[in-house]
Amino acid sequence: MRILLIEDDTVLGAAVRDQIASDGQSVDWVTRLDAAGDALVGAAYDLILLDLMLPDGRGIPFLKKLRTRGDVTPVIILTALDQVTDRIEGLNAGADDYLVKPFDLAELSARIGSVARRYSGNPNPIITHGGLEIDLAARSIFRDGKPVQLTAREWALFEAFLSRPGQLLSKAQLEEKLYAFDAEVESNTIEVHVSRLRKKLGPKVIETERGMGYRLGAS
Repeated sequence: MRILLIEDDTVLGAAVRDQIASDGQSVDWVTRLDAAGDALVGAAYDLILLDLMLPDGRGIPFLKKLRTRGDVTPVIILTALDQVTDRIEGLNAGADDYLVKPFDLAELSARIGSVARRYSGNPNPIITHGGLEIDLAARSIFRDGKPVQLTAREWALFEAFLSRPGQLLSKAQLEEKLYAFDAEVESNTIEVHVSRLRKKLGPKVIETERGMGYRLGAS
């Protein structure tokens, strides 16, 4: 997934960014709402993490504006505002989840995964694909009953295919899901990861459409 983090606390923001990156996801971090607006114009995000008290305004009006213009990107609020009325306001404004600071980073990862699964149309974390049994919550895969170890990047790439079965994904689309704006990406990075996934999960698990992209195949 590609995630937009809107958080002005530099210590917390860095910790959240590093947690998301360690999960193999791409994250763009901004500290102001105007920068968040610019980021949303320039990229398609799979999820937004939104603080409510930013230097240039409050997160609730920003969220309401997103929903009013038809933007359905999942939003998880991260805030120190812990009153029930605050939570109700955030959820009624269009948030998908509400996490009160301070929070455990592992719980944040779990909530991101849960919201993403709901939006994919399959809240069940257990998926069977041919000879593969995949636990999205535990981030584990078994092939013919035997565990398979994937790196964080390999997992994020495979998850991108699982969330869009049958859909052709271009190299550029996959790079956007895996890497932030300022990341340096080698020209053959996606090909290398796809090759490794095929070795671990089966030669037909990802199909190639020459010159167009990749799609989920048989395991």
